[in-house]
Amino acid sequence: MTLNSPRGATMLAEIGEQPTSMARLLADGLAEIRSVAAHIAASSTRFVLLAARGTSDHAALYAKYLLETRLGLPVGLVSPSTLTVFGATPDFHDVLWIAVSQSGGSPDLVESTTRARECGAQTLAVTNVADSPLNRAAELSIDVLAGPEKAVAATKSYTSELMALFLLVDAWSGGDASPALLVPERAQQVIDRDEAARVAGRYRFVDRIVLTGRGYAYPTAREAALKLMETSYLSAHAFSSADLMHGPLAMIDEDRPVVAVVPHGLGGQAMLPVLQRLGERDADVLVVGDSSLATNPAESIWLPGDVDETVAPMLQIIPLQQLAATMAVARGYDPDAPRGLRKVTETL
Repeated sequence: MTLNSPRGATMLAEIGEQPTSMARLLADGLAEIRSVAAHIAASSTRFVLLAARGTSDHAALYAKYLLETRLGLPVGLVSPSTLTVFGATPDFHDVLWIAVSQSGGSPDLVESTTRARECGAQTLAVTNVADSPLNRAAELSIDVLAGPEKAVAATKSYTSELMALFLLVDAWSGGDASPALLVPERAQQVIDRDEAARVAGRYRFVDRIVLTGRGYAYPTAREAALKLMETSYLSAHAFSSADLMHGPLAMIDEDRPVVAVVPHGLGGQAMLPVLQRLGERDADVLVVGDSSLATNPAESIWLPGDVDETVAPMLQIIPLQQLAATMAVARGYDPDAPRGLRKVTETL
């Protein structure tokens, strides 16, 4: 970005690169991913552990849904500090440890992956930097091929992580990658529509917002909340719709907007009771996905309905990334330079 570039130019440009990044991974990375999947399939994996931070943690959560539904394996989101801070030495034999990180440079992920390997785990690094410390610490590695990402707020590396994780699980389960093939084209359609520009104004002065989704859409809600927090500095809370129906529902009213990620498919149908309850509370609800389920079509962001629900998160996040960037600029902030944030998480 040059000194004269408008605010958010870098983030918006990288959002626009996502169709190309995902297409590149399909064209140039699929053979490597299938090779890694074959290696894993030949082992005696009984359990999968996922390690990640920040945006990559939401990609890992997406992988958790994939692994449990496609392969029937028990999957957990690991706490690296049990190994790095408290010195635990669990028995990880027959465990696949997948560490997901854009930079591959987070010290606690590198150290916890090293220790997991020492404890008997088969380790896999999924990163956007092929020669990263995390790749060197792991036995296996996958490059998500998103290309250099300059904006602090991760966008294209996130969707490329989702694509890489889908292709891994799909190959491991004997799939042919077909559900992913349409994604780059549909992603370009979503970017070109830029529906965030239409709805951003209604949230310009909002200080608190709730995001919700179910199943594969839940990681999208969490990632969107993070993007809104780190670019617009508002209080954004993400809940599974099942959890939202309990205690958190009490805080919802007409003054706290709700963004509901409602996919075409089973996850969207599971959201219907939630949308009904939100309507009863006169909540301001923006439906992202299946616009036919919105009370008012004008209060929705359309997404294509002809992609499989398992790959829909690669599309769902795009208008919410656009919304975060657009809102930040409208509020007088620069999403390319969030206050006090770094590209590499250095948690120990």
